[in-house]
Amino acid sequence: MTETVLLVGGGGREHAVARSLAGSDTTLFACAGNRNPGIAAIADGFETLDTTNPTAVTSYATDVGATLAVVGPEAPLAAGVADALDEAGVYAFGPREAEARIETDKAFQRRFMVENDVPGCPDFETFDDMDAACAYIDEYDGDLAVKPAGLTGGKGVKVTGDQVTKDEAKEYLQNADYDRVVLEERLIGEEFTIQALVANGDLRVTPAVQDHKRAYEGDEGPNTGGMGSYSDAGLELPFMTEDDYLEAVEVLEAVVDALDGYKGVLYGQFMLGPDGIRVVEFNARFGDPEAMNTLPVLNTDFLDVLVAAREGESLPQLSFQPQATVCKYAVPEGYPTEPEAGARVTIDEDNAGDAILFYASVDAREDGIYTTTSRSYAVVGIADDIASAEAIAEDALERAGTEGLRVRHDIGKADLVQQRIDHMATLRGDD
Repeated sequence: MTETVLLVGGGGREHAVARSLAGSDTTLFACAGNRNPGIAAIADGFETLDTTNPTAVTSYATDVGATLAVVGPEAPLAAGVADALDEAGVYAFGPREAEARIETDKAFQRRFMVENDVPGCPDFETFDDMDAACAYIDEYDGDLAVKPAGLTGGKGVKVTGDQVTKDEAKEYLQNADYDRVVLEERLIGEEFTIQALVANGDLRVTPAVQDHKRAYEGDEGPNTGGMGSYSDAGLELPFMTEDDYLEAVEVLEAVVDALDGYKGVLYGQFMLGPDGIRVVEFNARFGDPEAMNTLPVLNTDFLDVLVAAREGESLPQLSFQPQATVCKYAVPEGYPTEPEAGARVTIDEDNAGDAILFYASVDAREDGIYTTTSRSYAVVGIADDIASAEAIAEDALERAGTEGLRVRHDIGKADLVQQRIDHMATLRGDD
């Protein structure tokens, strides 16, 4: 039976989802606030609409006869789009609004961890009074991560002792328009992500990925939505052990056990420190860019996962190619603080070499594709090892040229990966 799948969202993550479904027995439709040329080239139909409007999304789903839906970004989940699709008889692979709070409300996330004995929770306090939050910063013996409780696109967190001083953190709170904030202990170590496909009480995990949030090479500059990422040929990353990976999976299992009825993707961002795994945050959808690392090496038909989820069946076990991946984003000059739109994007599938191209936020005009003020496109190299995958990604960027764009060329390079390994060895006292 051919399934009619509606994909909600138009970024690089959704381009990766569309590509993963392209070879399946599907008729694919997509909707997003922006027209992604990569998704449009794959889909049988593409509608530009407000994906945070549940009525608009469900109306389009009904019009195209969707039998399944995949909700990509967090904003539609927060708006209850999955709820509306489910109620309209279109099974949505994505959590309902209440379960999506594991991402959309960081104060809820931390309370949930404490109330349900989910391991890895840092010390934290929540505040709706910014003066009280500033006083806590003064009183706290150590550095803190300052997190707005709501969604900020990965750019709202400020860390004292790293990105800002305590005085700068207080100024940030006083000047920002936040109703609630979470202040939590600064975690030291190496970050990584594990994404799990979840439905019917089952949890199927994917390889670990390390994202690079900071804007500039050497992990300098402000946070971004993610400048790129890499995975290794196995489940864990070079600075991890198998036990580290399994400890993180146990955290995800504890969340699924406590969040009855959760469906979709559960993304755990973890900090591996000298004393084991701590939770940086949870997200309720695929990561962007992490989806572009994991979905291209997934051997299991993603459609089989979606159908099993809808039918209430056990999810299929996941199989992955034993290959490494390196993803590098090209972003507009000035991103993320003062991005300059309007540069022409000169890459397409014909000049990407052996890399896979994923469009993100671009402006497709009659005379070509141009940058917006957000991340433009990503290239992903896949090979037997990280160094070879990085070379493939870099070759694609060199072929296309990046005039008017900026790239973190250090992602996936041997010296940066070795720094991660050395850092963990130092923290663990191995050297």
